[in-house]
Amino acid sequence: MKTYLDCYPCFLRQALEAARAAGASGIVQYEVVHKVLEEFIKFDPQQSPPEMAAKIHAIVRLETKSRDPYFKTKKKDTELSLKLYPKLKNLVAKASDPFEVAVRLAIAGNIIDVGVPGDYDIEATVKRVLNQPFSINDQAKLKRALEGVSSLLYLADNAGETVFERILIEEIGKTTRFLVKAGPVLNDATKEDAIAVGLDTVTNIIDNGSDAPGTVLPLCSAAFVHEFQEAPLIIAKGQANYECLSDCENNIFFLLQAKCPVIAHDLGVPVGSIVLKQGGIEAKIKSPKH
Repeated sequence: MKTYLDCYPCFLRQALEAARAAGASGIVQYEVVHKVLEEFIKFDPQQSPPEMAAKIHAIVRLETKSRDPYFKTKKKDTELSLKLYPKLKNLVAKASDPFEVAVRLAIAGNIIDVGVPGDYDIEATVKRVLNQPFSINDQAKLKRALEGVSSLLYLADNAGETVFERILIEEIGKTTRFLVKAGPVLNDATKEDAIAVGLDTVTNIIDNGSDAPGTVLPLCSAAFVHEFQEAPLIIAKGQANYECLSDCENNIFFLLQAKCPVIAHDLGVPVGSIVLKQGGIEAKIKSPKH
């Protein structure tokens, strides 16, 4: 997905919020904004938004001298989500269609996102998403794809949300490589965040060699890019992974909430929609882009 004009105000908001989360003074916040504006001039809008976001958050970390501005937020969201885990597992166990409930819960967890404006209520979102109609629902295609593979690559999104990923991975029951970031950015999950929710007991946790949001393949390690290209099936979670990979031709499925008007427009759905969308070359042949 390319970068739209409406992404630029959001980039500035993200930069300020991250700097403030790191406890930066007004002077440091000014330096962050000034340097981000300089990056705008050099940035090619044909690149994806996470490529710009990677530059922004590198500036924030450098100027604020904070390796992980959202460390406390990630810890809080992880602890809250872990408290919900037994209840969420029970919902899946009692469901007439456990797979659909696990998918819906994974999408509900996508509300845990400091990259979009406003607060989020995890429990209220779970209740909403369990009953909300899908705006795009390729669930049947995902089921068929899962039947044809013995393993998959799962691209994680945010810390805390990892609890919801664990529930879906446990329901799928396939050998899973669980991808996290190599370093902190926003509230994206790192290896430490994944281990904190027990994903090391049900998956093989790997990192992509990058600290960019989403999965920006040009910024990832060669080892991961090879693994990505060889994966028989990929589940990509969250908006940033959609932004990065919506044009890739791999066997990929996107799970997300369309929280951003730009992404909702690109998907052709209303803001607030829940989405399970098949990507890759097969989907492009069968379904013209919105």
